[in-house]
Amino acid sequence: MDTIRVGIVGLGGNCRLQHVGGLRECPQVEIVGVVNRSGESTQRAADEYSISKTYGNWEELVGDPDIDAVVIGTWPYLHCPITLAALEAGKHVLTEARMSCNADEARRMLAASQQRPDLVTQVVPSPMGFRCMRTIRRMINDGFLGQLREVVCLSVSDIFADPAAPLHWRQSSDYSGLNMLSLGIVHEAVTRWVPEPTRVLAQTQTFIAQRSDDSGASVGVGTPDSVQVLTELPDGARGVYHVSGAVHFGPGEQMHLYGDEGTIKYQMSPQDQLWAARRGDPQLQLVDVPLEEVYEWRVEKDFIEAIRGQRKIELTDFPKGVRYMEFTEAVARSAQTGSAVDLPLS
Repeated sequence: MDTIRVGIVGLGGNCRLQHVGGLRECPQVEIVGVVNRSGESTQRAADEYSISKTYGNWEELVGDPDIDAVVIGTWPYLHCPITLAALEAGKHVLTEARMSCNADEARRMLAASQQRPDLVTQVVPSPMGFRCMRTIRRMINDGFLGQLREVVCLSVSDIFADPAAPLHWRQSSDYSGLNMLSLGIVHEAVTRWVPEPTRVLAQTQTFIAQRSDDSGASVGVGTPDSVQVLTELPDGARGVYHVSGAVHFGPGEQMHLYGDEGTIKYQMSPQDQLWAARRGDPQLQLVDVPLEEVYEWRVEKDFIEAIRGQRKIELTDFPKGVRYMEFTEAVARSAQTGSAVDLPLS
C-alpha cells in the first residue's frame, strides 16, 4: 500500500489534540475525508485541516472506496456500529476510547475483527502511566515487589463538583454507556502491571442528580459522580479503586502497588513522579526513570505501522478492550445489585 488514505468520523477534541498531527507525521498517509455531527461542523473541520472530502453522514464515509482506514473520534455510543460497518467495508479501524457502551458491544466488535484478520483494529489506549510504564514493568519483572498483595487506584478530582455546571456528555448514559468517569482508563493502565481481577464489589453515588442540558432544560444525570470498587486478584491479592469527580482537593491520580518485599507508588497528577522502596529501606525514594524507558505517545504511528505489517498492536488491541469493558460492566452490575460479580463476565 503506497499511500494509506484515512477518513475521520468525529474530528473533535482528541483528534485535534493527537490524531491529526500524529497521522500527518507518518510517511505516505493522507487524511482524505471527514464527517462530524453537523454539516457546519464537518465543513469547519475540513477547512481547518485542508481535508478534501466531506460527507453527509458516517455511513457515506465508511462506504467510500477511496478510504483505507477509519478513525472513530465520536462518543462511545457510535463506536460499535461504525466499527462493524467499517470492518464489513474492508477498512482498518482506530477507535477512540472507551471501546464501546457495554461489554456486549465490545464482544461484537471483537468478533467482527476476528472475521477480518487482514484488517488492523485498535482502541486508543489510556495515556495514564505512559511515562513510567516500562520502568514499572522492569521493576516488577525483577522482583522488586515480591508477591503482590494490594493494589490501590485513585482518580479523584472536582470536575463535576459544581452543581451549576451543565450536563457533560460523559454524564449521559445514552452517549457514554456504562463508562463511569475515568474508571476504564485507570483500570486499563494498572492492568499493564498487575493481573486482571477475578471479582468486584462496587458502590456508586450520583450527588448531583439533575443538571441542565444545552437547551437549559433540567435532565437526569446518567452516570455516577463517585465510584468505589473492591477487587480480588489471582493468588489472593486485593485491590481498591476510588474514582470521583465530586470532591475538592482530592489526591489526583495515583496508583500504588504493594508487595511483600516492596512498594511502588506512581503519582500521575499533580506531578508525574514514581516512588519506590524495599523492605528495610527507611522511606520511599524518588525513582529516576531512564530516558530510554520513557514511553511517549505513538498511537497513530503504531496503527499505521500495523497496517503496513511492520508491528502488532500492543496498546490497545480489541481483546484488551473487551476485558476492560467487562470490568466496567461488572462494576455497574455490582453497584446496582449490591452483590459481588465474577470476572470474566459469563
